[in-house]
Amino acid sequence: MWATAVGVARVRALETERENALFRDPLAQAFAAAGGLWPSSPPLPDDEAARRRRLAVSFSIVVRTKFLDDLLRQASASGVRQVVLLGAGMDSRAFRMDWPEGTRLFEVDTAAPLDFKASVLRRERAVARCERITVAVDLREDWPGALAAAGHDPAVPTAWIAEGLLIYLPEDAVELLLARISTQSAAGSRLGLTLGSRGVIERFGADAAPGSAASMWISEMPDDPVGWLAGHGWEADSHTLRERAAAYGRPIGTPPQREERPGGLISAVRR
Repeated sequence: MWATAVGVARVRALETERENALFRDPLAQAFAAAGGLWPSSPPLPDDEAARRRRLAVSFSIVVRTKFLDDLLRQASASGVRQVVLLGAGMDSRAFRMDWPEGTRLFEVDTAAPLDFKASVLRRERAVARCERITVAVDLREDWPGALAAAGHDPAVPTAWIAEGLLIYLPEDAVELLLARISTQSAAGSRLGLTLGSRGVIERFGADAAPGSAASMWISEMPDDPVGWLAGHGWEADSHTLRERAAAYGRPIGTPPQREERPGGLISAVRR
């Protein structure tokens, strides 16, 4: 699973090289190279449909990264000084974003990706711009207990990020994760989620190569994500990839194939 996180780093490295990049992630190339994915390596030869699917996934990673960066900046501006990245993978926000003094950022993931990441960070002599705390725990276990033991304070607001995570979890695990987040969230907490849009598994997963990211996708977004989050005590906004891409100056050139449904980019505030 963490090999997928290295693949995401490759996408971020390629974006960083663009003149009009939506973000800069200087560590992404180091993560991709250490994982055997050189950012400049050509895509595997494949049929045109598979190539288009890969490009679509890469594009969604770029847009969601920018979306969640903006959410975290807004959370910081509102006074939030605790950040939790669930399934952190090769996320380098602790190193590449400017954080207000006193910010504590917790990276929650299993030991294997955190150990791999630590080796790359040491080699790159990377210095975090906030207090960075890693929490090695499986999200199927008592991660709230591990997070509390690492110093997380549920009595003050937290900015939570679950990026590219929920699509890999069965529906009951998604519900449990959100319930646990909600229990640990004081009023004023922020939440950024990426959800698998309706039909994405049918379009991408049906003929996905065994072991590929898409072959492990199992959970799509609820029909009413805003209502779903409201039931857990969150006031949410739902955004489509198309809408956010246009706002960032990267409009999607092809027309929508079907009526636009609620989108899989979610920002929410705990009331």
